[in-house]
Amino acid sequence: MACGTVVEPGVFKLETRDLPNHAPDGWVLVDIQAVGICGTDYHILEGKHPFLNYPRVIGHELSGRIAESTGSWTAGQLVVVNPYLSCNACRACTRGKPNCCSNIQVLGVHRDGGLCSRIAVPQQNLYPATGLTELQAAMVEFLAIGAHAVRRANLTAEDRVLVTGAGPIGIGTALFARLSGAEVHLMDMSRARLDQATAKFGFDNTHLAGTDILSSPLQDGFDVIFDATGNAAAIEAGFPLLAHGSRYVLVSVVKETISFSDPEFHKRETQIIGSRNATREDFETVMSAIRDDRINTDALCTLTLRLEDLPNKFSELAKDREGLIKAIVTL
Repeated sequence: MACGTVVEPGVFKLETRDLPNHAPDGWVLVDIQAVGICGTDYHILEGKHPFLNYPRVIGHELSGRIAESTGSWTAGQLVVVNPYLSCNACRACTRGKPNCCSNIQVLGVHRDGGLCSRIAVPQQNLYPATGLTELQAAMVEFLAIGAHAVRRANLTAEDRVLVTGAGPIGIGTALFARLSGAEVHLMDMSRARLDQATAKFGFDNTHLAGTDILSSPLQDGFDVIFDATGNAAAIEAGFPLLAHGSRYVLVSVVKETISFSDPEFHKRETQIIGSRNATREDFETVMSAIRDDRINTDALCTLTLRLEDLPNKFSELAKDREGLIKAIVTL
């Protein structure tokens, strides 16, 4: 089978490997149907990911069909793959937080992923994609990142929210923040991205990064800020925008050290919240929202392409992502 592999930074190839025919005990063979291309995948191609060794088969936004009937699973059944493989034994896992397992293995990052015809996945990491299409199922994981961040923030309808970064994770976060009833604002360096967020999803409160947005009626700042920029300078620039009694949720991951003014932080009694990955609860929240037409997946999917076309397209997509929300590879 062909596997989409980043051999080294800047080099992506389709490598041939044997098709798996057996799964370990407790694991299930899944025939991959669609794979979303994520910012993580672009960072891997660019050599910017902090937790990765090369070469690596990428792909962690996965929908698939059960290859062989086993246990409660039926051959051909459509599933969403949770790519965060946890140990089930560390303190985080035993306290119900497998998303930040001490020994976590993320498909496509710590171990080879699903940009290929078939993979083996632990049964606990498969969720029935009832009522979803194959393309919709491949979008659940990236939306679950935003849903998890929103759940971590304990949003209410009284909160004024700013999401910085209007890429896929930022848009997903903003969508679930809006479903909570909060007043949602978006900020990005790209006017084109902000205009797209308005046109496709109806986000009217948009702000260009670098402009003074703390004017009336926003002079008191934001009750919750979600950072989805992946940029250390942008994260640091968010601290002065926080209201007193606020929460700062860091969704993106950066290699750099983040610094901020302690007096300003303390006088606001700000909470800094890290948000990593997602749990089954978040995946279920996303699938329910898609089934109920509360999330417009057609607007999220910018383009689809075949696996065999990706070697000629991947670098191009990585270089020009301004108008790209989600590219999905079909197998």
